[in-house]
Amino acid sequence: MVGGMSVPLTLLGLLERQPSHGYDLKRDYDAYFGRGRPLSFGQVYATLSRLARDGKVVVGDAAPGAGPERKRYVITESGATEFEQWLTEPVAPEPHLQTVLFSKVVLALMLGRPAQQYLDTQRAAHLRRMRELTDLKQAGNLVDSMLADHGLYHLEADLRWIDTTAARLEMLAKVVRA
Repeated sequence: MVGGMSVPLTLLGLLERQPSHGYDLKRDYDAYFGRGRPLSFGQVYATLSRLARDGKVVVGDAAPGAGPERKRYVITESGATEFEQWLTEPVAPEPHLQTVLFSKVVLALMLGRPAQQYLDTQRAAHLRRMRELTDLKQAGNLVDSMLADHGLYHLEADLRWIDTTAARLEMLAKVVRA
């Protein structure tokens, strides 16, 4: 998983579109899904190797190139079925009820450390990231804009949580220190 995203299933989806070489899969993944987190070639080929081992893809024709032979990967019926199941299942709306943010605040309070300072630092980091995403949204194409919107909405929700938690720190401190 990269940033919560399933690399194997995403590669299967790209292969369902058309058989491709590993190089082309990396390029397409990075262009659409890897903003700020491109895949390494090692990860692409290791994932393709596992998918082949598990019968989700097969290696098709190899094409000679300037370097080593380029293997073309083709999705199998099993791979297409797995991708279809993944594609049609909704993403869990609340995958992590206890987030890292929450854990840090509670632990800071338990240990008598400055939880408010942590929240202020986190708020500043979120605001910096929001400015970066806003710049990307304004300067980028539609894909960049939509990815930026997704990130901005999540950051806005986190900021609301940070503000609510900051307002409740004294009450929370009493609960976790009891």
